[in-house]
Amino acid sequence: MNTEPKRILLIIGGGIAAYKSLELIRLCRKAGIAVTPILTRAGAEFVTPMSVSGLAGEEVYTDLFDLTDEAEMGHIQLSRIADLVVAAPATADLIAKMAAGLANDLASTALMATDKPVLIAPAMNVRMWQHPATQRNIATLKQDGVLFTGPDEGDMACGEYGPGRMSEPADILAAIMRFYGSHLPGVPHGPLTGRKVVITAGPTHEPIDPVRYIANRSSGKQGYALAEAAIALGAEVALVSGPVHLPVPPGVELIQVETAREMLAAVGGELPCDIAIFCAAVADWRTAADAKQKMKKDGSGKVPSLELTENPDILKTIGHLKKHRPPLVIGFAAETENVIVNAQKKLKAKAADLIVANDVSHESGVMGGSQNTVHLVGKDDVESWDKMSKQAVARKLMDRFAALYIERA
Repeated sequence: MNTEPKRILLIIGGGIAAYKSLELIRLCRKAGIAVTPILTRAGAEFVTPMSVSGLAGEEVYTDLFDLTDEAEMGHIQLSRIADLVVAAPATADLIAKMAAGLANDLASTALMATDKPVLIAPAMNVRMWQHPATQRNIATLKQDGVLFTGPDEGDMACGEYGPGRMSEPADILAAIMRFYGSHLPGVPHGPLTGRKVVITAGPTHEPIDPVRYIANRSSGKQGYALAEAAIALGAEVALVSGPVHLPVPPGVELIQVETAREMLAAVGGELPCDIAIFCAAVADWRTAADAKQKMKKDGSGKVPSLELTENPDILKTIGHLKKHRPPLVIGFAAETENVIVNAQKKLKAKAADLIVANDVSHESGVMGGSQNTVHLVGKDDVESWDKMSKQAVARKLMDRFAALYIERA
């Protein structure tokens, strides 16, 4: 096992997104990753060397021709002291220099001289991102093996909307941790190695009689995709699943249940764990007493009445635990109206750390479909994502959950 300390060389380009680099440094150090910073001249217009140095706990390098640094830490050595070179924000200008092989300042020289993998987080105006020259440069860098995270889509500082926003620091950290999970010698897994994740998925079936039951249209696809994504990050995964027709992701421990009560018992049996994700569409009600024999028509036309009783609230039960409450409890809110408002109420009532809300109305096509649109609802903010495949949603969610877990650890 490689026990050498993890270290990145962080290049901070010039752009309004440079302020996010400060949070990235803080998250990296909390995750046990040392940061050697290079601050470009343009980057210093947005963040100060003192703030960068204070957070990194190391000297900030800025000038290619600093003779003291050239004697003690030449730009060739500087480019190779880290496991990974990260450029965040990576401006259109810096990307163009990389693609063209230019080396006229410390940042571009270090990028040219490095023999280590490079990860960049692009940040620029939407028009600049969509410009054919930028797209050619991106294609060139990808062909050269450069790794990318983002850009995200959203409001720009310039007032426009579209792709070009730098990825959030937590997402960049997740990309860095993925690198460490798959590239460092002797480290075969990812950021959740040694951590246990419990995930619920699918519907529950609440018996009415031996042949009928109360259920919903959940396919289990999102929960199973989350289990697969968690395995990819190195986690030990227990998947508590209601009745579905899906293959079990390799490496996942499957616990099959039918009812809400069985699901709660199975989850309790998997505690303690590090992260609990409640993605299952649990039936809110069951019959007060399920018939032991098949209910039959008697020819009178009279319809039998069903007395319903409330099922246990699994998320609320685990969220309010005094002992063995997982450090990170995440719930899903499947709503047909007032999606955000209802999710915010659920977050508080269930004592969850985060709610993943989505619209499951008939028009959305989410229930049983292959795509999803989610909103991450926290105590202080809401983050909405564009529609993407459930596999892509799962990967992005697990990256975010892993980063949040690391931050809180």
